Amino acid sequence: MPKDTRDVADVTTDPATAATGKTAVLYRMALPNHLCPAGQKARWLLKSKGYDVDDRLFRERPEVDAFKDKYDVPTTPQVWIEGERVGGYDALRQKLTDYDPDATTYTPVIYLFAVAAATALALSIGFLGTISWQTLGWFISVSMILLGMQKLRDIESFTTMFLNYDLLARKWVPYAYVYPWVETGAGILMTGMLLTWLAAPAALFIATVGAASVFKAVYIDKRELKCACVGGGANVPLGFVSLTENLMMMGMAIVMLVRLIAG
Repeated sequence: MPKDTRDVADVTTDPATAATGKTAVLYRMALPNHLCPAGQKARWLLKSKGYDVDDRLFRERPEVDAFKDKYDVPTTPQVWIEGERVGGYDALRQKLTDYDPDATTYTPVIYLFAVAAATALALSIGFLGTISWQTLGWFISVSMILLGMQKLRDIESFTTMFLNYDLLARKWVPYAYVYPWVETGAGILMTGMLLTWLAAPAALFIATVGAASVFKAVYIDKRELKCACVGGGANVPLGFVSLTENLMMMGMAIVMLVRLIAG
C-alpha cells in the first residue's frame, strides 16, 4: 500500500480539516471484490495536477454506507480540496480541467475521420503503392462504415436524435432504423468496389435525404440540435459535420454511378 494510502478505519481526521493547500483528501472503495475505477482515475488526476493525496480506502461495504449517510452523498469516490467537498470524479474533472459534460464538441468526429484517413492511406500504400483518387474514395467509404457502426452501437438513442430532424424518418419511423444499416452496408460494398449497382444508389438516396434534412433544420429553420452522425448521446452539434458526411456520400455515389454507366 502506498505511504499516502490508509484504510478508513484507521483515519480520525475530518476531510475538510485535512484538505489544505496542495493536499487533497480522497475517499474511494477498495473492497475485496471491487477496486473502484473512478477512484483510481481521481487519484491519478489529483497527482497529475500536483496534489498530495490523502488516500482513504473503504475495505468493507458497511463503511461505504456509513460514509454516504454521514456526508449525504449518493456515490463514491468523494474528494475534498481546500477544505471543501468537490464531489465525485466528474465533478473533480470539471474543477481541475476544461471538462464540461454539456458542451458541444467535434472531438468524436475528428477522431473518427482521422482513423478513416489513416485506414485509407494504409490501403492505398499497401495495395496500390501510391496515393491516388482511390485514397479519397476509401476515406469516404471507411468513414461510412465507422459512422454506421457508431449509430448501430445504440440504435434506440440514435433514432431518437435522428427523428428530431430527418425529413423521411419523421414521416416513416422505420427509416430511422434502416438508415445505419444502409450506410454501413453501402460503405462495406464501396470499400471492396462490389455491387456498385446496389451500393451507389442506396448511398445516394440516404445521403440526398440526409443533406436536405440537415440543410432545412440548420440553415432554414435555424434550429440548434445535436447531430446523430456519430450515434445517439454524442454532443456533436448538427450542421457542417453532418452536412459534410452526406455530401461526401453523395459525391462518392455519383462518381461510382458515372463509372458504372460509362462501363
